[in-house]
Amino acid sequence: MQALETLVATLSAWVWGPPMLALLVGTGLYLTVLLRGLQFRTLPLAFRLIFHKDHGHAGDISHFAALMTALAATVGIGNIVGVATAITLGGPGAVFWMWMTGLVGMVTKYSEAVLAVKYRERGEHGMRGGPMYYLAKGANLPKLGWLFALFTALATFGIGNMTQANSTAKIFQATFAVEPWVTGLVLMTLTALVILGGIRSIGKFTSVLVPLMIVGYVGSALTVLALNAGEIPAAFGLIFGHAFSPAAASGGFAGAGVAAAMRFGIARGVFSNESGLGSAPIAAAAARTSEPVKQALVSMTQTFIDTLLVCSITALVILTADSWTQGVAAGRLTSASFAETLGVGGEILVALATAVFAYSTLIGWNYYGEKAIEYLFGSRAIRVYRIAFIATVIVGAMMELEFVWNFSDLMNGMMALPNLIGLLMLSKVVKQETDRYFSDVKE
Repeated sequence: MQALETLVATLSAWVWGPPMLALLVGTGLYLTVLLRGLQFRTLPLAFRLIFHKDHGHAGDISHFAALMTALAATVGIGNIVGVATAITLGGPGAVFWMWMTGLVGMVTKYSEAVLAVKYRERGEHGMRGGPMYYLAKGANLPKLGWLFALFTALATFGIGNMTQANSTAKIFQATFAVEPWVTGLVLMTLTALVILGGIRSIGKFTSVLVPLMIVGYVGSALTVLALNAGEIPAAFGLIFGHAFSPAAASGGFAGAGVAAAMRFGIARGVFSNESGLGSAPIAAAAARTSEPVKQALVSMTQTFIDTLLVCSITALVILTADSWTQGVAAGRLTSASFAETLGVGGEILVALATAVFAYSTLIGWNYYGEKAIEYLFGSRAIRVYRIAFIATVIVGAMMELEFVWNFSDLMNGMMALPNLIGLLMLSKVVKQETDRYFSDVKE
């Protein structure tokens, strides 16, 4: 077993090395140039379209519900622990590179959604689409589509399930002295209540949960920042200053070079918003619309909300506090930073936010896994998958998960590779759809 763990850890580190990060960012830069900075030009329109309803068109859920389902999967542990990890390992400058990843990731997410809606099809359990379909039907690479679906199904049990349950169980045990099996049992029950109803049930639930959890967390963080307003300019100075120059060791902070800031900022940004991984377009394909570009513009706001809003606010809370220079572990850094201003209430707030964020990720990733399993084995396999997914929650809450984290990272990287190939091969299709839509709008 030790040999297997070592192999998976080595492969994961290799897959997520500089070539992968360069490919992810490079694809986003290429699409930005190809689409003439679409993410900057059309962002106000994209936010207006979130609440637009296309009645009578093919699809299962509204633009808003599709966005909330995707946000449920992305706004999670990465927004709390991932940001802390980036700062701990890469210094304040990592936040700048996280922002850059978000800015180019917006157009990547847009392109994924255009293709997901264009090449989707109706199945027994509603609309089905995503990279496996545009790889098979658009790029004529069905084997690559099959591999994407396989990696997605495997990743679902790791990053979308056991790691979320485990993170919640650990923080509840530390904060409230709740036994992990109790947390796991509660999460398992709550997950079953939602996912057994399918995408319509998931869409309705996330449409309520996700806005409340984001507003609640952001509102609490803004309260902390308001109380520490005098430290905010210095925090921005640290971010921009150390994006291009090393951060010296200070107190318990070991210091970080520019290469580390870039590496961990880009890596944590990608893990948080999932732009380029190919997961979110699976939810986009369920949207009720006849126009791929409309849903794609809505999907683009997911990266903005996740990285440029939620992650940024977490980063500012950390950098306006002192804990990041005192050697506090990444897993506790956000809690400690909130607690500096809010006391014990700050730790409780972060524990509850972690639980809700993790739970929403369970719901969102379950849907991704359902569609991957349906593609691989047909619609009859969905019920078996749901039962297995639900049962795995309590297992994850009680396990030590270093191996699962590495395995999940590896599977996510293996998802990204075929997806990025599909995006690059079909980039001209994305441009054609985009030009046609905006030409029709002007007319």
